[in-house]
Amino acid sequence: MGMRGGGGPDGRGRDAATYRTPDRVGQVITIKAKVTRAFSTSMEISIKVTVQDMFTGIEKLVSVAFSTFVAKPVGKEKIHLKPVTLVTEQDHVEHNLASERRKVRLQHEDTFKNLMKESGKFDDPTCDEEEGTVSTRGTSVQSIELVLPPHANHHGNTFGGQIMAWMEMVATISASRLCRAHPLLKSVDMFKFRGPSTVGDRLVFNAIVNNTFQTCVEVGVRVEAFDCQEWSGGQGRHINSAFLIYNAVNDKEELITFPRIKPMSKDDFRRYRGALARKRIRLGRKYIISHKGEVPLCIHWDTGNQVSLSNGNVEALKSLAAKSGWEITSAVEKVGGIQVYTQPVAHHK
Repeated sequence: MGMRGGGGPDGRGRDAATYRTPDRVGQVITIKAKVTRAFSTSMEISIKVTVQDMFTGIEKLVSVAFSTFVAKPVGKEKIHLKPVTLVTEQDHVEHNLASERRKVRLQHEDTFKNLMKESGKFDDPTCDEEEGTVSTRGTSVQSIELVLPPHANHHGNTFGGQIMAWMEMVATISASRLCRAHPLLKSVDMFKFRGPSTVGDRLVFNAIVNNTFQTCVEVGVRVEAFDCQEWSGGQGRHINSAFLIYNAVNDKEELITFPRIKPMSKDDFRRYRGALARKRIRLGRKYIISHKGEVPLCIHWDTGNQVSLSNGNVEALKSLAAKSGWEITSAVEKVGGIQVYTQPVAHHK
């Protein structure tokens, strides 16, 4: 399902898309989409993609995504949407989760800015002292595409799905330059449509590796659109940005461990810290959404439950300490050698 601008629903962005298994030639792909909730003038669409092997009959979930659309107004006034009718218990669950995702989406920019300010207080990981660290300069990729009629809808606006496909292409090349293997797209983080493009525009795609986290790598992609006049003047329009997360496997289908990144310039450090901040946001988003409705996210303290809360906190810390796979995200050498670690949250199926 490609998001589109103009002529009906207008695609504004994609909170996140998760890819669980790659599809291959000869398999049957089923795409299901539905409106989970309407928010006055916008709506959330949930998209699930499954693939079925025709020889074995086995069906697997390939991708889950949540997109936000607004109805394109005929005049200047916004179109107000009617609430979605909830029929089943699952409809109610998805309706509530859509609200949680919207909160995360609306708070994303402020949360990101706060995390970037916080990261400025920490020293960057001492990459200079580590062996095997690499620069990202060799991962920069640029591609230019001309928007033709087959790439656009009947209003002449470029299909969102086409832009996403071009973005994935340059991001995959960028990731492959780092891992020297065939990277597999794992997820897409906060894909946002900032403005439209039309037939005749030249789209410039710039991709580069921002950071690595053991077995995954983040690639940032920026898209600028140029009409003929803008192309002559060298001033384009920033229409899209996204951050794509990749894995890579070896001949034994085992995940490859990526080398640590060594930031060299101020822009490298900005992108390096930004990737750390986005990872922290992703972990928090996964935790909040996956646990919503299962257990309360917090328990208020009082004198009657202080003992049970203390015991529970101790047990939780012991359980966390026993887990493997922790990744260092930042360090403060000046204050007793404090190090901050994170651990990926597993998918809940």
